[in-house]
Amino acid sequence: MRVLSSIAILAFLVVALAPATAIAQAGTQAKPPVQSPPPAAQQKPAAAAPAAPAPPPAVFPEGAKVAYLNIQAIAAESIEGKGYAAKVQALQQKRQKELDERTKTLTGLQQKLQQGANAMSESALADLNKQAEKLQVEFQRAQQDAQSEIQDLTQQLQTEFQRKIMPIIEQVAQKRGLHLVFSTDAGIVFANPGLDLTAEVITAFDATVTQPKPPAPVK
Repeated sequence: MRVLSSIAILAFLVVALAPATAIAQAGTQAKPPVQSPPPAAQQKPAAAAPAAPAPPPAVFPEGAKVAYLNIQAIAAESIEGKGYAAKVQALQQKRQKELDERTKTLTGLQQKLQQGANAMSESALADLNKQAEKLQVEFQRAQQDAQSEIQDLTQQLQTEFQRKIMPIIEQVAQKRGLHLVFSTDAGIVFANPGLDLTAEVITAFDATVTQPKPPAPVK
């Protein structure tokens, strides 16, 4: 039996992929004011704390038949997972740059409308308004297309990640003679088929059902 949660598969994209609704909103947050450092006379040298020794790696218990793993850590630290994240980041940055250019064009047209509204003829003003409305519609469509493209890539990488990671998990589990492998974020990801009691439970459950009594003979 193989089980791999699609929610867990998403983990490798969490860092790279911001929520789709957040695209084209970068750069709008105000930056905190920069604080000047205190004069050199007032600065106190920080005491260097001794580095704590790294804990020794945990030893796998001899004879253990059950183990667990962390899908998020595998996705974040593996070469394959980092490559997936880089693909999503590259696409997101590319589409964000395109949307930023559209925003710049639209903002310039809106400023032109505000600054020259009193000096323009009605026909020229109406013309610029139509251009601004058209650019706004095009921007919204481009934003939706970018979100859809990122989601499609996410789905594609989810499928690829699952296809590649499951045989590796099964290989490691069989090498150690494990019966079950749990994930800290997805439940069971590997199980020995012999542990499946479904059919046995159905048989025992059906045996508890009262059998209908045969009809009494007619006298």
